[in-house]
Amino acid sequence: MKWFLIFWAGPIAFLAGWYWLSYYDMNFGIFMLSRQVHDLTFQIYGKVLGIPPETIPPLVARAIAVDSLVVFAILAFRKRKRIIAWWQSRQASKSSGAVLDNKDNLSRAP
Repeated sequence: MKWFLIFWAGPIAFLAGWYWLSYYDMNFGIFMLSRQVHDLTFQIYGKVLGIPPETIPPLVARAIAVDSLVVFAILAFRKRKRIIAWWQSRQASKSSGAVLDNKDNLSRAP
């Protein structure tokens, strides 16, 4: 599972880092991080896909969000027993706290 998360988060972190650095032209002398490469990359993808280059970043963000939901659903499914036990203990502590509050309220009645 650790490698699954590394192979999921690694490319996303790499893409987000490249996008942010190239968008703000923080290239540190590296041509791949320049704004020119940023614009050229999205122009090429736009021509290949037949859509305007401005629409590609929101589409990628949406795809990352959907993929992240799938990854977290897989994680939740694998840890479902622990999640259910945590939820039940949380609900039990809430209900026992409510009983104590009702006892205190009744003892203060005139």
